[in-house]
Amino acid sequence: MAGKRSPWGGGAPEDGPATPPSGEEPPARGPRNPWLPDGSGDGEKPPRRSAGIEDIFRNRGPEGPRRRTGGPGGPGGPNFQMPRRANGGSWVPIIGGTLIAVLLLATAVHQVGPKEQGIVSTFGKYSHTLNPGLNMTLPWPLQNVEVTDVTSIQSETMPTGNAEQLILTGDQNLVDLSYLIRWNIKDLRLFRYQLAEPQETLREVAEAAMRASVAEQTFDSVVSGAGRATVEERVRTRMQAVLDAYRSGIAIQGVDIGRTEPPEQVVEAFKDVSAAQQDADADINRAEAYSQQLLARAQGDAAEFNNIYEEYRQAPEVTRRRLYYETMESVLAKTNKTIVETDGVTPYLALPELQRRSSPQPAQTPSTQVPDAAPTRARAGAR
Repeated sequence: MAGKRSPWGGGAPEDGPATPPSGEEPPARGPRNPWLPDGSGDGEKPPRRSAGIEDIFRNRGPEGPRRRTGGPGGPGGPNFQMPRRANGGSWVPIIGGTLIAVLLLATAVHQVGPKEQGIVSTFGKYSHTLNPGLNMTLPWPLQNVEVTDVTSIQSETMPTGNAEQLILTGDQNLVDLSYLIRWNIKDLRLFRYQLAEPQETLREVAEAAMRASVAEQTFDSVVSGAGRATVEERVRTRMQAVLDAYRSGIAIQGVDIGRTEPPEQVVEAFKDVSAAQQDADADINRAEAYSQQLLARAQGDAAEFNNIYEEYRQAPEVTRRRLYYETMESVLAKTNKTIVETDGVTPYLALPELQRRSSPQPAQTPSTQVPDAAPTRARAGAR
């Protein structure tokens, strides 16, 4: 490396003499540190010196970059600047104003669905009601809007879950009964502001109306379902009257009774009673059917007698003979002998024997065959 200056010291610069001009002492120079800025020692820059461990960590720490960069935000800020407008102003006010305007516009325009209504309150106090469609209000927080579905049918099941609810009937019996209340909102302002807990009030009114209506029916009519429609209509009417008196803004659409059973403690006894009642009803039905058959038969016989009597009045002798012949035919048809009391006719005709002979006889075995009777009759005739 002759003629060149070593970064570690020694050697002479390439473009100058290695020794200073005559009459001047050369400045003291140490080894060159490549990690420190160059220093000539001519008064403008400090001379080079060896870097200590403190200098290295100080230059690499957070203070070092701030001294070197001098970015915005004071000494030491990152070297980042927001974009500027053409006139040199900042975009921050414009962006902030735009966001605020969008927020105000979003809270001032409200789209209400076809089944909904909105309640507008100004500083928490009722202002007016919004109908379905696009509506404009003052932005938040001046006015607040709460949109609620007022057309869809809502339901309340009582009791909740599979819990038991015993209600006293008119004949001093208990019945386990569950039912469903169908309702909707007919006045949103009253529903929102008149009652503190409208749904809880609805459940309490429903229970009171159901107990009052079931108390007017017997146990059998409630369990069998005969009086179910009456109970449902009375419960709906009573509930609507009470809720209108409370100015609740609720419309009762219907009541549907679900489970109607005796209490769990007497279920087995009730089943026995029900089975006995069903057997009694079956016997009663059979007796009524038999009585109707007898009555129909008697009525038929009476009608037949009346018809015969009309024929007898018109032709007594012919009718009398006809009745005689029909009666004798029905009687003699059941006998095996026929007796004819007329001259020149054999008094006895063995008609059953003739009928037996004329009918085909089953084949018989030789041991059971009866001997032919013809020779016997011939011998008898000879004697």
